[in-house]
This record gives sequence, structure tokens and C-alpha cells, in this order.
Amino acid sequence: MKRWSYLPHTEEDRRRMMEAIGIADIGELFADIPEEVRFQGRLNVPEALSEPELERHLSSLANRNRHVQDLVSFLGAGAYEHHIPAVVDAVLSRAEFYTSYTPYQPEISQGVLQAIFEYQTMVCELLGLEVANASMYDGASALAEAVLVACAATGRDRVWVSELVHPEYRRVIETYAGAQGVEVVNWGSEGGVSSEKELERLDESAAAVVVQYPNFLGCIEPLRRWSRRSKEVGALLVTASYPVALGLLESPGACGADIAVAEGQPFGNPLSFGGPYVGMMAATRMLVRRLPGRMVGETVDRQGRRGFVLTLQAREQHIRREKATSNICSNQALNALAATVHLAALGPRGLRELAELNFQKAHYAHRRLTEIPGVEPLNDGPFFNEFALRLPVPPGEVNRFLLSKGILGGLDLGRLDGRWENGWLLAVTERRTRKDIDRLVESVEEVLKS
Repeated sequence: MKRWSYLPHTEEDRRRMMEAIGIADIGELFADIPEEVRFQGRLNVPEALSEPELERHLSSLANRNRHVQDLVSFLGAGAYEHHIPAVVDAVLSRAEFYTSYTPYQPEISQGVLQAIFEYQTMVCELLGLEVANASMYDGASALAEAVLVACAATGRDRVWVSELVHPEYRRVIETYAGAQGVEVVNWGSEGGVSSEKELERLDESAAAVVVQYPNFLGCIEPLRRWSRRSKEVGALLVTASYPVALGLLESPGACGADIAVAEGQPFGNPLSFGGPYVGMMAATRMLVRRLPGRMVGETVDRQGRRGFVLTLQAREQHIRREKATSNICSNQALNALAATVHLAALGPRGLRELAELNFQKAHYAHRRLTEIPGVEPLNDGPFFNEFALRLPVPPGEVNRFLLSKGILGGLDLGRLDGRWENGWLLAVTERRTRKDIDRLVESVEEVLKS
């Protein structure tokens, strides 16, 4: 459904408002700006359009974009097309949720506070850890915040980050770390997963070992192995997960992670040109006072009735600046609510079924594609619903051909790392039908024969 903004003020409304504040012209509101620095003349912008003209103009601009409603998408790499149940929008569109801000006053914010509390509970269950917070911007910044938590908890200033963590996540970590004087050590890979041999160099200067699960190439990292090695030197294991995969895989907490984050976009949040998204974060109980952002706790009032309040707000707005764990402020509660409603609608059984659909369809696509002469797996590790192939031609050529067929192809990995030349990263979610996958295979065969 189209939603247009409506500006209700007429010329008469504006005249009366100016009369009420004692001015005769809008320009008088800018009297404090010196005359010589004010813009003189008319701005070089088109004349105003009528409402029908404006609607047509904006629609024509929007129609220049290609989107997943008219393309069959096999592109993932951090943002994924998943089905969003109708109940998500039905709940989010309620005015008490979409117009609310940070629930500082518990006496009038019990509904929003309970929704955030339920979100935190679901995050704990999903990531397999004891405490969770709210208000993380997205998966990338949540991971960077987790790195800083690990440094504060251990008193160390060096972190080992796997090169198979999403490249954009790694850049965000480096940005955060550089401002805090934290050294980032690049941890190499072999066979599609992080390198066990390289991790032998890990020593007691490390605050954290950071891995992605499944990793950027879609392979499933052996978290228990990395947990044992990190604990040998007193470092924390920090993981970033694709949360749909946790419907089948063991949780990071069960595998020994101390801090786990995830990008919550696959649950209830559309692609939306890259945001806004929501970062999930959970940790062991011992780290509860170091978690950034907000946390909602459950309590009872004087009559013993159940209630919810903001608690342990280690932000610069609430405590002395030097005591804050983070300056993260923006309220992501609406995005978190979308994830909460989606997860509630699925339930544990539905989440597992969703994960199984993603797993089975991706493996069908992988098998069909690797039957094409010249198409090979980039690595042989186990994967969930995302996998990397090596093509006999540049992936950009294949993607351009696919786009002409109404198919959005995978990510050209060679643009990110020369070792992945002709590498092609594809994601297959529950949205893709067998017919979609067969179309992809037929189109790849066609372009490779031409």
C-alpha cells in the first residue's frame, strides 16, 4: 500500500500562525542571520508540482529501481530476502509501538518494555547465552561493541579477527578499535574455515577471538575448537551468527562462545536498501554489567504485580561519561519488535522448519550448479544456505546476463580478495522455489556456453 505524507497547512493557517507570533513574513524568523550571508534570489530547483503530478514523478523515480519483488534473488552476503508474515506489519503498525520512543517512564510504557523484555528472552534462547540487551544498530556495530566488551573484561587490547568474518564487519571493528587503541590481528583461513595452525600463535595478550558462524563464505566454523583455544590463553570467544541457521545448528553459547551477536534482519525486517536493521547481542552472566545499550528487567511493584523497567543502562546519558561502556543511543525497539513478532509466530518448531527449508534448497542449488562443466566449489566445507563457487568466467559477466533474465545473481568475491578470483557467493532462502533454482541453473548453463 502506498503511503504519502500529507501537509495540512493552508496559506491562511500560516498567516494566522505568523500573526500569533508577531511577524508579517517568514523571512523575519531568520533576522539573526546577517544580511550579507543570506542567500539572495531563487533556488535552482523545479517549481512545485500538484499532488497528482508529484505522485507520478515519485513513482517513475521508484520504478527505475530493480528490487526483489520483480527479481529472483540469489544475493545474500549479509542481507537476506526472507518471507515476512503478515502479523509482523499488523503489530508494528499499531500506534502505541511505531510512535513510541525510549520507554524511560515505566508507568506509561509497560507494553513497549514487555516487548523488549520478550525480545531479549528470545535472543538469549537463540544465541544460547544468559543475558541479552536491546538497541544495537545492526550486526556489524554489535560485533564491534562486543570486541570492546571483551577488551574491557580482560583488560587487554589485542583481538584476533578471522579473515572469514564479513569484510564490512571487519572494517567496522577496525574503526571502533582504532579509536580505542585496540590492535586487530588478522587471522587467516584454510579450506573455507579459519586456520587452526595460525591460531597456535594466540597468546595471553589476546582479549578476544572473533569468528563468524556460518562464516562469510557460508562454511560452518568449528566453534568448540576455537573456544577451547581461546580459553587456554584467557581470551573470550566472540561470534557473529546468521540467526536463521541457528534453527539447525547448535547455538554459539552451547559451543563455548562468551559473547554472541547476530544481524536480526532475517526476522521480520525487509531488505530496505540496507537498513535500518537490528543487532542482537547476548553474553554470559559475568559480562552483564559491561553490555552496551539498554536492557529491560522484570520486577514487581508494591502490590507484587509483575512489571518491567529499564535497568543497567551503562550509557553516557545515564552515568558519568568515563563510566559508560558505550555511547550507543538510537532506539531500535521497532526493528527488535519485528524480529520478536516473527520469532513468536514461528515458534521453535517453525524456526527449525524454516532452517530446514533454507538448508535443503541451498544444497539442491549447489548440487545442480556444480554439475555444470567448469563450475566448481570454492571450498569443500559444510554450509547452511550460502555457498561459494568458482566460475570459469568472471562472475560479473554471469550476473549481467542473469539480470537480463530477471535474476539477481551472487556476489563477485574477486572484488573483495584476489585469492577468490572468479569466486561467486550465492544464498538460497525459503523464498526460492525449485522452479527459481532450475531457472538459475539453465541461465548459467546458457551464459557459459555462449
